Amino acid sequence: MNLNNLEKDWDKSNYKCNKCRDLTFIINDGVATPCECRIVKEAKDILRKSGISEEFRNKNFENFKTINDSQAINAYNKAIKYSNNFHIIKNNTQNSIMFMGQSGSGKTHLSLSIANVLMDNGVGVVYMGYRDVITQIKQNIMDEVYYNKIMNRYKNAKVLLIDDLFKGSISKSDINIMFELINHRYFNKLPVIVSTELSIENLVNIDEALGSRLIEMSKDFLVGIRNKKLNYRIYG
Repeated sequence: MNLNNLEKDWDKSNYKCNKCRDLTFIINDGVATPCECRIVKEAKDILRKSGISEEFRNKNFENFKTINDSQAINAYNKAIKYSNNFHIIKNNTQNSIMFMGQSGSGKTHLSLSIANVLMDNGVGVVYMGYRDVITQIKQNIMDEVYYNKIMNRYKNAKVLLIDDLFKGSISKSDINIMFELINHRYFNKLPVIVSTELSIENLVNIDEALGSRLIEMSKDFLVGIRNKKLNYRIYG
């Protein structure tokens, strides 16, 4: 089949992109090169699959309130450093980042800022709101097909953002599910971005195997944000 002749026969009026006629690549002399619309389409697909709402898409480093606090400033700088170095560390064992601190300290904002930078650079990120997702998984745990489908979404995401890990009461089932997820990502060197109100000691006490894996994965980017005056919802 002659691709150049096929291209000439198409009706431009039926396509969203007249440059490539929805192929997402342009054919010149039998050579295909990516069209500009391909980048746009890929970006839209990444956002659609992420589970990140439009409200959360507005979270970025520019509108993060650091206040004049060394912990908040350190967290901000670590988040930017992680974003800038992600392409270098993404295939390492220590390729993750974890924000630990009280409610309202900016953990989620910084986590989403990183996610938005990565998505803008073509890296797929999946958002996991811990409390809602863990409830959903447990409600369907007897449905093997559904359970595997939802777990595989979080196990195999290029980057997984876990927001508010172990928020609220914690059951043995919660721990087992999260260990299965984290253990898979640990052994496959798949990065996680984690926000949690717990400390390192708390995580290890909940489950040493799970906690130690998260700590090792985030070794270079373990970020503590603890100061009563850092609750932006009250003092921001």
